[in-house]
Amino acid sequence: MFSSIRRFKTEGGAIIKRVCAFLLAGLIFCFNAAPAFAENKPRISAQRAVLIHESGKVLYEKNADERSLIASTTKLMTAIVVLENSDTDDIVKIEPEYCNIEGSSMYLKAGEEYTVKELLEGLLLVSGNDAAKALACHTAKTEEEFAALMNKKAAELGMENSHFQNPHGLDSERHYSTANDLAKLMAYCMKNPDFREITAMRTAKTDDRTMFNHNKLLKICKGCKGGKTGYTMAAGRCLVSCCERQGTSYICVTLSAPDDWNDHIKLYNWAFSNYAEINAADGIEYSVPLISGEREKALIAAEDFKVLLPTDTKISVKAELPFFVFAPVSAGERAGKIKIYAAGELLGEAELYYKENVRAAA
Repeated sequence: MFSSIRRFKTEGGAIIKRVCAFLLAGLIFCFNAAPAFAENKPRISAQRAVLIHESGKVLYEKNADERSLIASTTKLMTAIVVLENSDTDDIVKIEPEYCNIEGSSMYLKAGEEYTVKELLEGLLLVSGNDAAKALACHTAKTEEEFAALMNKKAAELGMENSHFQNPHGLDSERHYSTANDLAKLMAYCMKNPDFREITAMRTAKTDDRTMFNHNKLLKICKGCKGGKTGYTMAAGRCLVSCCERQGTSYICVTLSAPDDWNDHIKLYNWAFSNYAEINAADGIEYSVPLISGEREKALIAAEDFKVLLPTDTKISVKAELPFFVFAPVSAGERAGKIKIYAAGELLGEAELYYKENVRAAA
């Protein structure tokens, strides 16, 4: 039993104390579908992998904190550092040293000029190592200075098992990350509107050149919103992606994965089939007796409480509400709280508030 003391003014201006006892009430909600048992998880080819909900909740992991080479998935960090330190309309003149870099290329030529956005398209769609160097040197003068910015951002994001030495991802002993760290990075990148726009492009044109996105998931995986591919012989096939269906988003990372396209599709299909993002407070409404008011009852609703849970999970909601209240009450004013449980475990709390203004009776 709880109690709360609240003051209000009468018509004569006198201040009266009132004490409201709180009652615990329980509501049960059931969501029926196939349960997500551990043995139901798909088998994948990747040596290291993780699947997370956009909130950061991990649903699947395999050697997810094991450091490894990451090839061109590096360019996720390159892109976000550039976006946060340059203007997309900046003009970049291509210097001879930016051209003819080993590996994948945008095929830049010395003397050409591009906007930062066009170079970002070449970086993320066709994985241009030349675009990576051009952007790095535009943003921080040298690759070494740019790598320092990359490591600073990694520290800010809590990427504790990552270190960057270059903007393109060519193999280096001091250039590595993990599936978990790359998932954190992708979740952060997807909050940037310019990044989201570019990573979702299937094609992009610069002058007489058309670039096609290397990320096949945009075509073959329902709901794919973007990502980044990567490959070197030492790193193997690396892939980071984001997928959204019916308002729920997941991020998947696979490293050293011979069958990476199918790995991501399997993991996304499994997650969307076995988990549901729900608003545990949806439809919850109470009313309490209202003393000395224009109406006999005050309506109370709960704020949104979104949570990701295995389907077929039973949710219990316990509400702390007053037995009665004195008028007046104001819409949006706190009226109590609910505690939300799943399988006996407290998931969190949500505020209860009055839905409308009710004046004191004349």
